[in-house]
Amino acid sequence: MPNTPPNPKVSAVLGKAKTWREEMSALRSLALASGLSEELKWGQACYVLDGKNVFLIHGFKEYCALLFMKGALMKDPKGILIQQTENVQSGRQIRFTSLGQIVKMKPVLKAYLREAIAVEKSGAKVQKKDTAEYKVPDELKKALAAKPAWKKAFEALTPGRQRGYLLHFASAKQSATREARIEKCMPKILKGKGMLE
Repeated sequence: MPNTPPNPKVSAVLGKAKTWREEMSALRSLALASGLSEELKWGQACYVLDGKNVFLIHGFKEYCALLFMKGALMKDPKGILIQQTENVQSGRQIRFTSLGQIVKMKPVLKAYLREAIAVEKSGAKVQKKDTAEYKVPDELKKALAAKPAWKKAFEALTPGRQRGYLLHFASAKQSATREARIEKCMPKILKGKGMLE
């Protein structure tokens, strides 16, 4: 495949990066050589095949990473794909803390990029957990039982919005925090809105 021309929007964002600039530049070179189109999505360099996101480059405080959108379907012969949290169902990362790592892993990274593209071309889909399989915190059960209007509004949300709230509520360690989160989010839920709306 021919190299993809760099997207000026991505160049502008990466040019302003305060950390991981060299590392992300090296990853970008590999990504552009993959032949996928380069777009700016979620403020990150994202590589796309026929309108489908295949992988992106992103930076965090402790590391920068390649995130494969369907990484859960990829073979991982080197054991380097990381599931960010237990709730991430599809995406997997390869993390880097130095330019030297990327240079040393270049042949492996090229193989993983080729596989990510092959997975996307295959049309395979990640079998995601159903919303009913998510744990409903006791505090939410009580709140919904006490206020039928809340229950009706929560059940009317899209499955994705329900999952977002369930994860947000369940991630609080203390019962009082879960209760406070539920109270704070109820006006949005009653309006049919998701966490980030």
